[in-house]
Amino acid sequence: MRIENIKPDDLEIKGVYTPAKRIDCGDYYMIYVSGIQAPMDENERVVTDDIGEQTKLVFEDINNILRKAGASLDNVIKAVIYLTDMNDFEVVSPIRAEYFKNSMPTSTMVEVNRLTRDGAKIEIEVTALLEK
Repeated sequence: MRIENIKPDDLEIKGVYTPAKRIDCGDYYMIYVSGIQAPMDENERVVTDDIGEQTKLVFEDINNILRKAGASLDNVIKAVIYLTDMNDFEVVSPIRAEYFKNSMPTSTMVEVNRLTRDGAKIEIEVTALLEK
């Protein structure tokens, strides 16, 4: 079994982790993407307070990571979304539906007390399956 770390060159990370792992499973690749939050500014705060914009930025980063692994959002089979305020569901849900319109992954959404980036309101992790 071959396991490969996936990191787009333009994705800035802090800490010792990889944004994604691509695992060779024979006829398929299984791709696990770490929880992704909106990017930070020079003050190490997320670049926008707007939940809709944060959600779009997170999905774009996830799509970029998946492309680096040879996949796309269409290959996502499982998504986990963490929100700091479940009242944001009404904003996040239609954006999620647009990005996942082709894959319709199984999903979990939960409210959490706080995320690791100052000002972050959403974090999304996904699992994708890519046929070779």
